[in-house]
Amino acid sequence: MTGQSLPDTMAALVYTGPNRVELRREPLPRPGPAEALVRVHAVGICGSDMHAYHGHDSRRPAPLILGHEAAGAVVGGPLDGRMVTINPLVVPADCPAALAGRPHLSPSRQILSMPPRPGAFAEYVVAPEANLLPVPDGLSIAQAALAEPVAVSWHAVRIGMERLFGAPAARVLVLGGGAIGVAAALAARHMGAGAVLLAETNPARREKLTGMAGIAVIDPAAGTAAAEGADLVIDAVGARATRAAASALVRPGGAIVHVGLLPGDEGFDIRRITLQEITLTGSYCYTPQDFADALTAMGQGALGPLDWFATRPLAEGPAAFADLDAGRVADAKTVLLP
Repeated sequence: MTGQSLPDTMAALVYTGPNRVELRREPLPRPGPAEALVRVHAVGICGSDMHAYHGHDSRRPAPLILGHEAAGAVVGGPLDGRMVTINPLVVPADCPAALAGRPHLSPSRQILSMPPRPGAFAEYVVAPEANLLPVPDGLSIAQAALAEPVAVSWHAVRIGMERLFGAPAARVLVLGGGAIGVAAALAARHMGAGAVLLAETNPARREKLTGMAGIAVIDPAAGTAAAEGADLVIDAVGARATRAAASALVRPGGAIVHVGLLPGDEGFDIRRITLQEITLTGSYCYTPQDFADALTAMGQGALGPLDWFATRPLAEGPAAFADLDAGRVADAKTVLLP
């Protein structure tokens, strides 16, 4: 470890029970073999963090440090001082799923912010060295924290286009203007979709998002633009209403990718999906190649200016969660700065 003096404790935002996160002192994590200690500079609040915050995720029991969308500087070891973004998905290299190129589907997968791995809503976090990717030149550290949600979206769009079996994605409809939806629309544009529509119900968020080149931001309640349907529908919300909308708006022979993680399974029109030979697939996380490709595209500016987030100090974490919960946030993503 580096010669610099490290504290015994750190500031951390801890989930302590339904609708409660508290800023408190926690022991400094210690890296094990082939792991690194990262001084967290930026960490995004994910929809899954909100799901846990509401007490709806049994995989994340209280008390727990949440947060897995992180970037920062390595402290000590062979990568000391390197600015990195973190792939939070940890899978044994010899796992059959990993060997098959699909580590995200491994039954032994771990992720930062789920036991036994504390998350990154803290001044420091530990991650395997193999999961640390250098921040590309030209990306701010806050933008680098977007790599994880962008990789989720990249994976969803990629597999959705593959499910079209070579047919062109002439029209892509993304449901939900949060970070996953926004990044999915940007990825679809980058991957060659003929037209990209982004449907968002929140008028303040629609106003914030309007103006992205090549993407039409629409009010789904208006119905006109979405009524033409789409070859590929990305459901980045995963609610009953969006599942029903995806079922109704996907074109015959098209594909629906369900990437939202809200509870419940209602809404799909299975009869129409069957009669119109619509492909329905879930999408979870990303492969290491998806993560690397998404980060490269970000660094090259291929996904635009990446300016659809707001930052707040880690100390304002409880207020940030409360504001998100109350729908008072127009930005697609909130990034905390420890």
